[in-house]
Amino acid sequence: MTPQARLRRIRYWLVFFIIGLVLSGVTAFPLLAEVRWVDGLLHEDWVPAPAALVEFIGTVRAGVETADRDFPFLAYGTDWLAFAHLVIAMAFYGPLRDPVRNLWVIHWGMLCCVAVIPLALIAAPVRGLPWWWIPIDISFGLFGIIPLLIVRRHTLALAAAEADPAPAPKPAPAPTSAPASASA
Repeated sequence: MTPQARLRRIRYWLVFFIIGLVLSGVTAFPLLAEVRWVDGLLHEDWVPAPAALVEFIGTVRAGVETADRDFPFLAYGTDWLAFAHLVIAMAFYGPLRDPVRNLWVIHWGMLCCVAVIPLALIAAPVRGLPWWWIPIDISFGLFGIIPLLIVRRHTLALAAAEADPAPAPKPAPAPTSAPASASA
């Protein structure tokens, strides 16, 4: 693969990852509207939703509505969550411009994806979330790390190509004149 093709592939996956972060961030702002929409959707006859999910989302809706009505300042926490996603997305601008020099950002992002797992395993039970919600939260880290692993592989290959460029072809030897034969 040419370095230019590798760089295009790196940028494609980074843009994909950045879009995912931005969407995760901006969807944290209208939390009440989204929870109401999902709760309403789960009560539609054509949606085959497990009863436990319908009940859990109903409880979440009631909690978010109560907090919004009685303690609206709590939503400021999800505003900061949204902001954090947007700021993290901005950190990937460096690798987008120069992936080799900013490989550390890719490694940091991968570490963040892995860190989702212990957070979900510890915080979800402490906060009273049902056990089946934990894999949903963990999936964000698992799915998030996939594009970063692809970017890392291509970035390392690009770095190796930059460090050890292909040797230049050797010039063809100059023609030598044939030894003159003695004529008698």
